[in-house]
Amino acid sequence: MQHTKLQQKTITISLASLFCSTFSAAPMAESVNDIFTDTHAKIDMRLRYESVDQDNALKDADALTLRTRFNFITGSYNGFSAVFELEDSRSVLGLDNYNNGNGSKSDYSVIADPETTELDQAFLQYINADFRVKLGRQVIALDGQRFVGHVGWRQDKQTFDAVSAIYQPLKELKLTYAYVTQRNRIFAEQKDIDASDHLLNAAYITPIGTLTGYAYLLEADNGSDNGLDTWGASFAGQSQWNETSVNYRFEYASQDADNGASSFSADYLAAEAGINLAVVDIKLGYESLGSDKGQYGFATPLATLHKFNGWSDQFLSTPTVGLNDVYASIGGKVMGGQWNLIYHDFSADKASSTVDDLGNEINALFSKKLDDHFSAGTKLARYSAGDAPAGKVDTDKIWLWLGASF
Repeated sequence: MQHTKLQQKTITISLASLFCSTFSAAPMAESVNDIFTDTHAKIDMRLRYESVDQDNALKDADALTLRTRFNFITGSYNGFSAVFELEDSRSVLGLDNYNNGNGSKSDYSVIADPETTELDQAFLQYINADFRVKLGRQVIALDGQRFVGHVGWRQDKQTFDAVSAIYQPLKELKLTYAYVTQRNRIFAEQKDIDASDHLLNAAYITPIGTLTGYAYLLEADNGSDNGLDTWGASFAGQSQWNETSVNYRFEYASQDADNGASSFSADYLAAEAGINLAVVDIKLGYESLGSDKGQYGFATPLATLHKFNGWSDQFLSTPTVGLNDVYASIGGKVMGGQWNLIYHDFSADKASSTVDDLGNEINALFSKKLDDHFSAGTKLARYSAGDAPAGKVDTDKIWLWLGASF
């Protein structure tokens, strides 16, 4: 399972050669003025209040943080362009009574928004009719971000130091590959991880839905023998009857994990169906992150985890007994905004004599775009613990935010 240094070097050299040969094949333009005249900048800000109340010895957490993101995109020169993005996150008005995930104020509950200023993205790209390649620090978000995402909910989003390529030889077929050398996680720079990750994804659009196959071969480059290989496929589509649409999605994946001393295998299964009516949207789903005999739970370390298994973030790491999540949601539009109500029921995939019921959770959301530049929202997560493993307790979280983009 472990990818050898020779293989990694060969792949890196091959990708670099492809990158350079692609660039050199592009015809030279008459002028580079367009690079400057077409360059534009964006600024995006989010002021957010978050509170956490847990039924344990930790102090209740409160945070008011402001995330500011400056994005610069150059004009294109014969298909070449560059993107630079700076990101800053600050506590506001001294409201910083929280554990930021890096060890500070550990007597408080965690709100994973450390203060930071960093280069969020910096990459060179080439784009033509059916091919796109990026080299540098970048966002990589595949499919619904269940396995690879940007964790955009947190103030410091996740990016990757990587070379990535998308090739679309047919309108219906898209092939994606990325080689990742560093995972820039949501905890500023303190918990970034050197890596040797290979991400492969192929999607084909059929008349009734999109069929996707993928292989995510992960390895932390920390001097130890480790590997996390996931192979899977999904099918998602939509059927339309007059003004009513039905959505459906099925997914299965198999995972092998190896830490040198031991190895494990686990399966992933998801099924979801939804109906979009004139007034409301209704969705029912089932997701299973399997367990290997109660000793290992299916892992998705690069995912946008907050999006799945409840917003209280109780299951950012899958318990060794695995996790089954049966959920239902209803949502719609009211007062010019979007509302959603979601219920989760959690249980162990491999129940033991002491752990079976992993609790339940209620999530609620209302968000609204105020005008072309401003938006606002609020959401709630209320988790009730069952026979949950150590550390899982009744938890309430509340968010209020105001966003601005120019």
